[in-house]
Amino acid sequence: MQNFKDLIIWNQGIELAVKAYDLTRQLPKEEIYGLSSQIKRAAVSIPSNIAEGCSRETKNDFKRFLQISLGSGYELETHLIVAARLRFISSEHIQDFLAALHTEQRQLNSLISKIREK
Repeated sequence: MQNFKDLIIWNQGIELAVKAYDLTRQLPKEEIYGLSSQIKRAAVSIPSNIAEGCSRETKNDFKRFLQISLGSGYELETHLIVAARLRFISSEHIQDFLAALHTEQRQLNSLISKIREK
């Protein structure tokens, strides 16, 4: 379909994944296989599903992978809220990250809507 590396939402997703890895360094060591792992997996899933969707032959298939990516974004947001409530990560760092994540979620929603309209 298209080169995923040219998509702004894919590039922003990569940046979110890198930032998520940075955030998880603040988590306690005992969370390495728990919350830390879940945050990393959800964050990497966002651009990964965008890339995989780009390889599909139909717009409906692409849309489905964008929806999965969006779901991963909401999962990531949930993990970060839990981390903040447990006071593992400062609310300031979480808020900055969530602002970027919300932008990504809005853009994914917008692209999904545009594909649905066609």
